[in-house]
Amino acid sequence: MAIRSVLINVADISRSVDFYRRHLGVEVVEVDDDSAVLDAVTAELRLVRVPRPEASTFDPDDLQAGFRHVGFRVSDLDALVDRLHADAVPFQLEPIHAEGDVRITFFYDPDGTLLELVEGPLQYHEVHDREAVERDWALGDPARPRFDHVAETVHDLDATAMYLGEVGFDLMAGIHQPSDPRGFEIAYFRDGDTSLEVFTYAEADKRRREPQLTAPGFLAVEFEGTTPSDAVRVGSAAGLDLHVDPDGLVHAVTAA
Repeated sequence: MAIRSVLINVADISRSVDFYRRHLGVEVVEVDDDSAVLDAVTAELRLVRVPRPEASTFDPDDLQAGFRHVGFRVSDLDALVDRLHADAVPFQLEPIHAEGDVRITFFYDPDGTLLELVEGPLQYHEVHDREAVERDWALGDPARPRFDHVAETVHDLDATAMYLGEVGFDLMAGIHQPSDPRGFEIAYFRDGDTSLEVFTYAEADKRRREPQLTAPGFLAVEFEGTTPSDAVRVGSAAGLDLHVDPDGLVHAVTAA
């Protein structure tokens, strides 16, 4: 398991635990007034209460570099979407059929974390590691939503590949977006049963977001591996030292 956990800042632990249990089928590992650990099959979600949050600068426009969304594999997207609609959960994108022959949708958790549901095995346009793809497909349809990836936008794919290689991720596959005039491409870096989904835009300018450790929503991704030599430390949370990669993705790295 290469992504061990995703840390999310929340205003109300009870509210967020209820949201993730109801809509993403997580199992509660531990919970108190200030934190919760939730099992999402292949990784954990770690909720951290922030009593005095700063205003978030997160922009759902994918041209903002760094964190983009947290993705989950599901077996019945329509049933989950119906429940989300019934609870008036805000959507960023209603379900569509996407490149790679999958159905996807995007919505927000109570604190503004952008979440994705993916139904179906991705049919990659380019395969760099066939064995990793086969292991990915072999996981099959999940009995309950399964954590799959964290997505980020980057400026330089080669530099990202070198950085992730130090952590322990290898380039697995890619998906093209031929109808997007911004030169949009997706590369999938894999280690274990989880991925980092990397967006590049060859024909568009990207903006950097400075790290925010006390804003609501996504805080950091915890990798299992080795901290890259050029990682920049930005602080700590939940007992973890936090760093940023060259595009501002906040992360921790813990030994396997």
